[in-house]
Amino acid sequence: MLYTQPITDIIRRRFSSRSYLSKLLEPEKREQLSKWLSASVTGPLGAKVRFELAAAAAQDWDALKGLGTYGFIKGAAGFIIGAVSQSEKNLEDYGYLLERAVLMATDLGLGTCWLGGSFSKSNFSRKISTGPDEQVPAVVALGYRTEKRGRLDAFIRRQAGSDGRLPWARLFFDRTFADPLLREAAGAYTLPLEMVRLGPSASNRQPWRIIKDGQIWHFYVQRTRGYGARSLALLKMADLQRVDMGIAMSHFELTAQEAGLFGQWIIHEPNIAKPDGLTEYTVSWVEKPNETSK
Repeated sequence: MLYTQPITDIIRRRFSSRSYLSKLLEPEKREQLSKWLSASVTGPLGAKVRFELAAAAAQDWDALKGLGTYGFIKGAAGFIIGAVSQSEKNLEDYGYLLERAVLMATDLGLGTCWLGGSFSKSNFSRKISTGPDEQVPAVVALGYRTEKRGRLDAFIRRQAGSDGRLPWARLFFDRTFADPLLREAAGAYTLPLEMVRLGPSASNRQPWRIIKDGQIWHFYVQRTRGYGARSLALLKMADLQRVDMGIAMSHFELTAQEAGLFGQWIIHEPNIAKPDGLTEYTVSWVEKPNETSK
């Protein structure tokens, strides 16, 4: 496994940190993060992603100068920047892989914060030298968080409702969207689902909806009204709710594997009636029963 602690402990401990101490990352932590990030990485749905750690070093913070964060981040010791090529499920793969890096940073004792915005022509994009077929959907700030949350941190969390989570019955369903999934009916997947529920998401919208269909778990994105392709194009932003779905996939799979549950991601939309036009199919997890006992 990538992590030294139980993945459920890491997920529960992680929260968005926007204020950091003026403290550099230790060389060994930079090396651990950079080693994973610099590898050529492919997501479970086939997208190619490149990551880079931009971090201050040797008491010289100039390495981070000019990387704009809209005033939302103070004192970050570094940023994880990624570029993903165009493909059908590229943003889901981006979220899936970057969240694994976020959890690695958390395991190393670092604070993190996801930042989504218009990065296509930003200094972040130039830092990683994006190609004509690549985009930077989001970046992650990291460092040693302060003991107390600043006023801006507290204000943003209140505005986003970051300390609240949607109840189980509004997120997980049994065969149809009309039937909420009972916790006891989730069986061994109760914990993976709970780790999905605790995942970070843009503006804390928690867009994931999951249907249990026998040994298959179907993942859907519940769109926020007005958050469609036309609006995103006008704002020149990536579709962060698709990135959120990748985060959900990562939490689900990592927790399942730690519990000895194995499977694979497939794209095959089932014939299940959707509750409205804002609900879109994303992907399905198919359990491999023959591997659960390994």
